[in-house]
Amino acid sequence: MTKAVWGVRIRQAGVLAVTLASTSCGDLVRQGTASSYLVVNELVAESGADPGKFGTTLFSDVLTVKDDVPTVFADNGRVSFALALKDPGTSGSPNSPSANNAITLDRYHVKYVRADGRNEQGKDVPYEFDGGLGFTITAERTESFELVRHVAKQEAPLAALVKSPVIILTIAQVTFYGHDQTGRSVSTTANISVEFGNFGDPK
Repeated sequence: MTKAVWGVRIRQAGVLAVTLASTSCGDLVRQGTASSYLVVNELVAESGADPGKFGTTLFSDVLTVKDDVPTVFADNGRVSFALALKDPGTSGSPNSPSANNAITLDRYHVKYVRADGRNEQGKDVPYEFDGGLGFTITAERTESFELVRHVAKQEAPLAALVKSPVIILTIAQVTFYGHDQTGRSVSTTANISVEFGNFGDPK
């Protein structure tokens, strides 16, 4: 069994939005009352159809033919965190993080947006969603999480891409939520480009 692969002409006629550059590190939202915060050193993603190949843009295949069977894969993100203090002290007398400064992350939120402002969920972009986390960061840590769910590829607007040359270009805004060990809230947000389409299948 094969599927439609549309090639280079997709990018000439079927693109729905302006190409968006990904932002996977740098200055991030530092919200909450905790004395420590998280820096996202890297946010990358891999296609579930071709795992292990991480990049700063995710090419999310809405349908993959594997062993002659049409298959839907979820896509994963991978994020690298570093713990930092809001008041680290002077260079001659820096403060080291204490056990209370460690940050436990318990959930994350993914929202997809487009540069052209057409952001109606279930019509222009996939639905936003929450996912659970359960780990503590004391210095640096890298973890994986689900960035595009299976069900999103079976719902509008992604389901229609199976038989369409269109590519939907989005930015996934990923916000991580947690708290330090005294219970004070922490959150930080990072972005990554996600392109949805019926891409060629990996060999």
